[in-house]
Amino acid sequence: MELGLYTFAELHPDPSTGVMLTPHQRMRNLMEEVALTEAAGLDVYAIGEHHRPDYIVSSPAVVLAAAAEKTKRIKLSSAVTVLSSDDPVRVFQDFATLDLLSGGRAEIMAGRGSFIESFPLFGYDLKDYDSLFSEKLELLMKINASTRVTWQGKHRAPLHNLAVYPRPHQQKLPIWVAIGGTPESVKRAATLGLPMALAIIGGAPARFAPYVEYYRETAQQSGHDPSTLGVSINLHGYIADDSQQAENDYYPQYAMVMNHIGRERGWPPLDREQFELQTSQQGNLLVGSPQQVIDKILYHHELFKHSRCLVQMSVGTLPHDKMCGLSNCSEQR
Repeated sequence: MELGLYTFAELHPDPSTGVMLTPHQRMRNLMEEVALTEAAGLDVYAIGEHHRPDYIVSSPAVVLAAAAEKTKRIKLSSAVTVLSSDDPVRVFQDFATLDLLSGGRAEIMAGRGSFIESFPLFGYDLKDYDSLFSEKLELLMKINASTRVTWQGKHRAPLHNLAVYPRPHQQKLPIWVAIGGTPESVKRAATLGLPMALAIIGGAPARFAPYVEYYRETAQQSGHDPSTLGVSINLHGYIADDSQQAENDYYPQYAMVMNHIGRERGWPPLDREQFELQTSQQGNLLVGSPQQVIDKILYHHELFKHSRCLVQMSVGTLPHDKMCGLSNCSEQR
């Protein structure tokens, strides 16, 4: 099973001091975190796309290209590319360029996004939320499969035997479909024969096992071999020397961010008791000592038999020394 990290490159104030990094320093810290992820022997680093003041990456391909020059082996993915409000031609060109720079390490994790700011920003109507993604994913797959493309849809100008360059270093770019746990999204990924990244940000992971079963059953019914299709389980987590330290470090940042988003979406506030339930063996948070996190990943593998586990440690702007270890940080906050 591949192991990796993902981030949204949060830019939040420290809840205890109110101090916030400059965007420049947060970006420099991010580059060091990617390099340390590779040095630690992990397999994947993924960076998400947002268009809000509390996240600093609106163009994952640009940041991943910088990361490509600081790494040699690790796979570099978006997490996610908000395909619904982007142009599949440019998405492909950006990631093909990243693939050339990195020597074949680029991946696209395509999704509809958990926020909606990009839709009005780029002139799209939210009533087309689902059809935009379906249509643009279809076009992205066509471009990935062939240099010359003929295609026509509703939301974009048609292509008539036009060539899309550059082509990637790999024969094709790996395209994952990121889902939040809706049967329709699971069915789409399975029917298309694309690997699925399932984000579990709340609720017991065992509740999501039927989605993975449904994915594999639907893929097989659609003529795809489920054994060849990757499944990634994406979760929030943090590791420290012992469980108490991990919870004490992670809770203030995590609660601040989740409660901020919760106020926007009408979620009830998160308290310490609820947080500790989420860090339990059956909970969704990978927070604890190294052995506790290992045991929990193995428990999840019993549930999902997944091929990849990605962990978002930076939910909130954790201090850089805690993200990468005091002895490993070369840059000062």
